[in-house]
Amino acid sequence: MKTFISIIKYDYLQRTRSYSFLITLCISLAIAYTFVPEPNASYSTIRIADYVGFYNSAWFGYVTAIMTSIFLSLIGFYLVNSTIKTDAITKIGHITAATPITNFKYLASKFISNFLILSTIVVIIFLMSILLFILYNEGYSFEILQFIIPYILIPIPAIFCISAIAVVFEVIFKKYSIIQNIGFFFLFSYLAFPSFSDSSSYTYLLDPFGTKIVMDQMEMSVRELLPVDHDTELNIGYVLGNITENKKFEFNGIEFPTTFIISRIGWCALAFLVLYIISPFFDRFRTTNKTNKKTMLATYKKQSNPHEIQQALLVKSTSNYGIYSLVKTELLLLYRKGKKWLWILNVIGIILLAALPITIAHTIVLPILWFLQVHRLSEISSKEMYHNVQYFAFTSYKPIKRLLVSQVLAGALMMILLALPLLIKHIIVVDVQSVLHIIIGAIFIVLIAITSGILTKGKKLFEIVFFIITYGNINQIPFMDYFGGLQHNSLYIFTLIISSIIIGSIGLIMRIQQLRN
Repeated sequence: MKTFISIIKYDYLQRTRSYSFLITLCISLAIAYTFVPEPNASYSTIRIADYVGFYNSAWFGYVTAIMTSIFLSLIGFYLVNSTIKTDAITKIGHITAATPITNFKYLASKFISNFLILSTIVVIIFLMSILLFILYNEGYSFEILQFIIPYILIPIPAIFCISAIAVVFEVIFKKYSIIQNIGFFFLFSYLAFPSFSDSSSYTYLLDPFGTKIVMDQMEMSVRELLPVDHDTELNIGYVLGNITENKKFEFNGIEFPTTFIISRIGWCALAFLVLYIISPFFDRFRTTNKTNKKTMLATYKKQSNPHEIQQALLVKSTSNYGIYSLVKTELLLLYRKGKKWLWILNVIGIILLAALPITIAHTIVLPILWFLQVHRLSEISSKEMYHNVQYFAFTSYKPIKRLLVSQVLAGALMMILLALPLLIKHIIVVDVQSVLHIIIGAIFIVLIAITSGILTKGKKLFEIVFFIITYGNINQIPFMDYFGGLQHNSLYIFTLIISSIIIGSIGLIMRIQQLRN
């Protein structure tokens, strides 16, 4: 038990002290600040028809709990996954594997550590919601239970399941991080959409996010204020505009039925059960040496004697200070990243870009195809740190003008080549603006990958940001559209260019600072 607790303790401390966690925490606080708009804000997060709730304790507690459940379920996986992989890289896992701790206890320790990481963010958002209530208070009394109850029953079981899924995916897919990322993307999409569209009473019990029952209760409260045949469209997320037309309704919370409470406990129990079932499949950091000793000895004997090397046949080395060779090398590294069979998915995406109508290809296929490259882009500027060759790379000739620029060019070129069928279709119809949007969007997302990698010296932050952006684009959220899939005004392209310059400048400044240190 002491070893079990120690693993949890030190794993939690090590991860909370990382740059990626601190940056993610700051981003979470910034986003949590927008969960309940200020009274004069030009957007809304939860709106039923033209109604939003009065700013009482129940509205603040339940709305922030709903948004926290969805938000952390969205990014939580990308924040806590690869913890087993990290132990394998640092060799801590091998040391742990030599102890008497069982597979299940080790996986449970990682699962609990994941849960504590996400719970830390939930607690901070919980405190933020109370602070927002105090700031935006419209004369309503503070009721602490209206905050505690929804947070315990809605986001806590949700992140409990996400913590288990992260460990299960690592055990099943092991080193295939791209399959983990893409698999969770589709799993989340599958779980999210039915939970808000199905009308069956069983959806309350089968909703892993725990938000369906609250949303339905809010919708019923508004229906009582409207005519029978009036359509009450429910919007959850960031809805821009039409705020001046909003009306107010009283929402005083709900009494959760016993079956719902049992179902939330059931989701937690199911997470533990799945973890127990897959624990025998954990390889416990075993490494298999597939090379036969006799084969190694024969290969060694066949090697030429160094004294027999004919120096006259050796090619004379030459200096090349151009950038072409570096761009070529970076492209090869991007191409060879991951398993080769994963390119089958890319080929399918390219074929769909060419075959499907231009609107569907631009708004749905392109963001998904680009998201499939998350494992390639996430380490484009941090692979030197990951492989511990940063001292060699950073002391090369002009590491900024040559190495960093080659990474930007190689990443942008790869993304543009993947979108080539769509670019050709836009060129055929003489849609130059869409062509520029796609090219600038490719540069924009590569700059985000490079800057986040430089800033955190890892890949977590970019995976989280890219997932949120991609999910927002599939749901056609206008301000997340970085490749011109939706209709925009003339200022859109200039905003995108300025944003790219700012992000690139931040990455450049941080890289220069790293070189000086």
